[in-house]
Amino acid sequence: MNVGDICVHNVVTVLEHDELTTAARVMREQHVGYLVVVMQKVGETGFLPIGVLTDRDIVVSVVAQATDPASLQVGDLMSRHPVVIEQSAPLSKALQEMRRTGVRRLPVVDRGGLLVGILSLDDVVGTLSDELLDVAAATRTEVRMEKALRA
Repeated sequence: MNVGDICVHNVVTVLEHDELTTAARVMREQHVGYLVVVMQKVGETGFLPIGVLTDRDIVVSVVAQATDPASLQVGDLMSRHPVVIEQSAPLSKALQEMRRTGVRRLPVVDRGGLLVGILSLDDVVGTLSDELLDVAAATRTEVRMEKALRA
């Protein structure tokens, strides 16, 4: 199974020079706690992921420090050079990267590095649980068929 098969393709993004309050408003409106910071690649229609911003970044670096959020831009807080995963990569590689870097989400890119999705541990758990349900159903069907044949 490839990352591109299970990632969410509707990614909520912001720009580096957006106001931090705008990013927080986007998080609230879109019901997300993670934004991919992007820039447009010259000559391309897509976007390059250049950073990430989380709700935790805002709380720890702004609210807890009593800093005025209106004085900041996304680029002041974002984590630069995010770890990304190519959409054709196997899920196992994405999980290894998440474990190595201690993150729960990875921006998903195409071969050219353009953003195509986001993979979260929630997506992975949902996919694996669906597959386990299929395994359990196959086992129940096998038992049912065996009983019917032997009756």
